[in-house]
Amino acid sequence: MKATECVPQKISKFMLGSFLLAAASGLIIIGITLLPVFGFILAVPVIALAIYVFRLHLSDQCEIDFPE
Repeated sequence: MKATECVPQKISKFMLGSFLLAAASGLIIIGITLLPVFGFILAVPVIALAIYVFRLHLSDQCEIDFPE
């Protein structure tokens, strides 16, 4: 398996996670300035979703196997 076959999956995973973190940061800023409760209530699930995306496993071919 070529290493370049996994690059698109890793890039898309990183970009989606980064987008969700940026959205959560925006919601936190909105929570501080405009809508105190509503912004924080929306930011919590978005942060949880960003953490979930960063922890997602790629396909079996792209995962790194660590020896035990």
